[in-house]
Amino acid sequence: MPRAREGGGLQSALGFGEEVPADAPLAARMRPRSLDEFAGQRAAVDPDAPLGRAAAGGALPSIVLWGPPGCGKTTLARILAREAEGEFVALSAVASGVAQLRAVIAEAQQRRGAGVRTVLFIDEIHRFNKAQQDVILPYVENGTVTLIGATTENPSFEVVAPLLSRVRVVRLEALADGDLARIVDRALADRERGLGARGLALDDGAREALIAGAHGDARAALNALETAADAALADGREGIAADDARHALQQRLPYHDKRGDYHYDAVSAFIKSVRGSDPDAALYWLARMLEAGEEPLFVVRRMVILAAEDVGLADPRALSVAAACQQAVHFIGMPEGFLPMAECALYLALAPKSNSALTAYARASEDARRTSHLPVPMHLRNAPTGLMRDMGHGAGYRYAHDEPEHYAAGERYLPEELGAARYYEPGTLGAEAALAARLDRQRPPQEGRSGTDQG
Repeated sequence: MPRAREGGGLQSALGFGEEVPADAPLAARMRPRSLDEFAGQRAAVDPDAPLGRAAAGGALPSIVLWGPPGCGKTTLARILAREAEGEFVALSAVASGVAQLRAVIAEAQQRRGAGVRTVLFIDEIHRFNKAQQDVILPYVENGTVTLIGATTENPSFEVVAPLLSRVRVVRLEALADGDLARIVDRALADRERGLGARGLALDDGAREALIAGAHGDARAALNALETAADAALADGREGIAADDARHALQQRLPYHDKRGDYHYDAVSAFIKSVRGSDPDAALYWLARMLEAGEEPLFVVRRMVILAAEDVGLADPRALSVAAACQQAVHFIGMPEGFLPMAECALYLALAPKSNSALTAYARASEDARRTSHLPVPMHLRNAPTGLMRDMGHGAGYRYAHDEPEHYAAGERYLPEELGAARYYEPGTLGAEAALAARLDRQRPPQEGRSGTDQG
């Protein structure tokens, strides 16, 4: 049986010792001790999954467990160390430094000489800077330690590339409602480690409130269950009611980082819902971001960009609506700012769509980079002085407002070398359909190929 101990900086409340005190929080007491007890993350730990097979065979590789709070990263690390029959040493990157790392590695080297494997768990590994991560690198590479890192941040950005290339990243997800239900029910029934000896019942409303309010976080669910149970017993009741659960959760906000993947994934879902003309999904993702505390002006900036990129000339008013939304939110702030934001999101979702401005600029910019050496045609040049006019600047230019329909038919505005390049291809929806018809009347017949295909 492997041993587990605290390294420098480990918080004892995590319960790495073999015995958890009876007065420890319920979440620590109910920490699963085997993969059979572990709830959720089946894609990672099932016997057929790579990690499950490695653990069962005692060939545990160095890994980084990446997932939201309360999804089981710490618990899984301890179980995997037990399965691999290694000495489990835990550090918290928040409270540990290079000195603690070097001490742990020195002990691991001695242990290795005695034929004992060291599994080094580093909680919140993203808090280690490059120098600290570099200290671990050679000892992960030569097998002195088997590293298990845990992080809520994207390892691609937070773990240095040399270390990342030597570990396997295992993505963990927030626990599903069914997994949380099993965790809550087990804690309520367990007489040894849980609340079973108290003889409490959990009504359906309380159970639903706990699961919904925990937002996939097992630790939050168990902590709230324990608080709700204490409240019920203090009132002399044998049943935990929905109000007990809601008060215990204390309006807990869902997990949402403002810099990492959850931040960008949520706004990506919002943008794609608006672009896809789904007003219901747009409102859902907008509400999810705002209720989790997202910066409102960040979302508004995305709507301004979307108005030009995805609605564009199919409804030119969309950009004005988005800009007005930015002014309104900046002026009135939150919480009332959700009103103009909801109106803007709905307007953009329901508007006809065109990305013609985006695609036209992409074509034009490619030609602009390729032909930046070409001179501006003489008739288009500025002629503020007599000398410049004598040199031919502006000569032959036709003033459009003096022409029929204020359009100088046949006038050339591109360099000759670009031929009849066409960058803008109008869409057929909304207001752009009328623009397309007008442009067809005014554009000269196209010669050769368009855009960046020009010789």
